[in-house]
Amino acid sequence: MKLLRISEVKAVFGYKSNTSIYSLIHQGLFPKPVPIQKRSVGWPESEVTAICRARIAERTDEQIRSLVRQLHNDRGLLALES
Repeated sequence: MKLLRISEVKAVFGYKSNTSIYSLIHQGLFPKPVPIQKRSVGWPESEVTAICRARIAERTDEQIRSLVRQLHNDRGLLALES
């Protein structure tokens, strides 16, 4: 599993600022990052891809919020499997 840094995430979506990503997280429209090191975070590439596909498919904000909840839930299941 590859983790994408914020610069890569911004490039995927065409955003110019970190604030754009963190605003979506606050609205429940983008998954929360996972810690990589003490002061760095990343996003699982599969989650970024899932959100990108949902946007391309013109999913509503509520559908995307549901997807984000499912992605976060799946993280918990992965942790239990380890």
